[in-house]
Amino acid sequence: MKRQEKWLRLWRRFSRRKTAVFGLCVVGVFIVATLLAPVIVPYGPSDRAGEPFEAPSSSHWLGTNDIGVDVFSELVYASRISLLVGLVAAGVIVLVGTTVGLIAGYFGGYVDEALMRVTDLVLILPRLPLMIVMAAYLGPSIWTIVLVYSVVGWASLARQIRAQVLSIRESSFIEASRALGAGKGQIITDHVLPNVIGIVLANGVMEIMFAILAESGLSFLGLGDPTHKSWGVMLYFAQLQGAFLRGAWWWIFPPGLCIAALACAFNFVGTALNDVLSFSEARQ
Repeated sequence: MKRQEKWLRLWRRFSRRKTAVFGLCVVGVFIVATLLAPVIVPYGPSDRAGEPFEAPSSSHWLGTNDIGVDVFSELVYASRISLLVGLVAAGVIVLVGTTVGLIAGYFGGYVDEALMRVTDLVLILPRLPLMIVMAAYLGPSIWTIVLVYSVVGWASLARQIRAQVLSIRESSFIEASRALGAGKGQIITDHVLPNVIGIVLANGVMEIMFAILAESGLSFLGLGDPTHKSWGVMLYFAQLQGAFLRGAWWWIFPPGLCIAALACAFNFVGTALNDVLSFSEARQ
């Protein structure tokens, strides 16, 4: 009951922030559009529904691309790949970063030293050049982008979790659990992890944003999977087929605006979560 009351207080504090609620609504709209894509859009994402480079009209709300595909239909279906990459990459980063941070912070000693040296190595690597090289070497695939971003993205979260665990492990309730015979695994899962869940949630939401931006950037550079249309892939083909020169703004601006809108929405939600959960932890 106390845990339910705690989460209710956190929700009330979160809902007072207008930007956070707005961001949550925007994310919800994109998720609903993604799930209901076959119902919302009039054509398939690869159907030739008109003439090439048709301007927006009642038949094609956002016009058509270079082969006559309806841009609105392509845009809605492309949101599935962009969101999928963001969610999966963020999930992997949270899992790896949280695990490394918990183990390093709680066990300390040689374990901490070894894990933190690996973490430091990842942190000092130039992320963008490394991501470009890895994506180019491994070949175009949405799973390549997930792997590439996950490899370079977990270290920062691991550092934050480790710093928090170092202060928690000496707390009186941890000492009491040890005295009662609780094992290390039980202490970590039952007592340490719940006290760092705020950092995990806030960083997880922010990592979705960063992963979507990373996927869009790599795909725009031609390192995405052309068989799975994302917003970044749409921009890549728009640039490749001369949409900028033809003045086909309807093929350029919509995916760019979707990337910006969804990234801002996740940023609003993540920032609010970080502030609310940090405030809650400070009060405890």
